[in-house]
Formats: sequence, structure tokens, C-alpha cells
Amino acid sequence: MDHLLDTARLVLARHEPRRLADPTTVPAAVLILLYEKEGEAHVLLTERTHDVEHHKGQVSFPGGASDAADDDLRITALRETFEEVGVPPEEVEIIGQLDDLVTISNFNVTPFVGVLRNSSCAFEPFEQEVAAVLEVPLRHLRDDSNMELELLQRRGRPVLVPAFSWGPYRIWGATARIVKQLLDLISTS
Repeated sequence: MDHLLDTARLVLARHEPRRLADPTTVPAAVLILLYEKEGEAHVLLTERTHDVEHHKGQVSFPGGASDAADDDLRITALRETFEEVGVPPEEVEIIGQLDDLVTISNFNVTPFVGVLRNSSCAFEPFEQEVAAVLEVPLRHLRDDSNMELELLQRRGRPVLVPAFSWGPYRIWGATARIVKQLLDLISTS
């Protein structure tokens, strides 16, 4: 059994996420779904189709904008995960959340971290939104040779942002920033 899931539980129980209150942004949530596969911790990512409205072809976590019917952003993350990859909300144990972040497309994203209760749960991608389901070992993401820092300009200032590689896929943008925060939290314990 991989100790990273236990470490994530402990770290996230103590983590106080930074919340952003900006009425000019669109509230959204994603689910960082962790699970054990073949004895090691994995994280679920998706490659978005080119038919979706935002972030076409990008690697992302299941998630999206909040609906009026969603009681809170946790519900949004669970609903979107069910819609995109077929994981029922009752199969996910929410163990914490990471810091909010605003994307360049003006979404205020709240990342929730959950553990899949049943590791044999099958992923069923919704073909109009999900081109591929990516089951990425956390060990791979923790390997520094699979991450690079890119120098970008934000509001006229240079910033270093992470990007990860997984086979032919590139994990960048808000998804990479979320992955990096999770890895940093796990590594500090």
C-alpha cells in the first residue's frame, strides 16, 4: 500500500486553504481524485476534447463552473466528476481542499482533494467532453525530471510556473499549479 494517500490525508487535515473572493470571476471547482492502483498512489486527469467550450485539448482535473442547483463548490466538483468520468459522488471521500486560484479564463477554481473509496471503480469518460482518461502515478509527478519551470509574463511581471510531462501529454496552466501545490504539501510532511 502506498503511504502517499495516508500522507495526503494527514497534510490536508491541517491545511487551511486560501480562499479568494472576487465577484468578477466565475466560481468553479475541480476534484483531485487520488486512488491506489497496483500498489501505488495515482491521480486522475483528463484530456479535454476539442468540442468543449473552454480549455480545448488541455489536460485537466474533472470539474467546471458551479451550477445554480449546486449547494456548494464541493457538490460542483463531485457532480462534474460524475458527469465527466462516471465516478458516483458516494465513491469519493473528500479529504481536503487546496488554495483557490484564478485562471486566465477568469474562473475562480476551488480544488478539492478526494480519495476513491473503491479502487476497482471503472472510469467511464463522457465522450463529448473527455478525449482520454489519464491515470498518472504520483511517483511520476514527484520525479523532478518530469517537471520544468517556465518563465511567463503575468500582468507585465515575469513568473516561474510549473509544467509536467506524462508520456505524450503536457500538464500545464492551472492544472500544473494545482498539482505542484499538492506535491509541495505532501513533500513537507
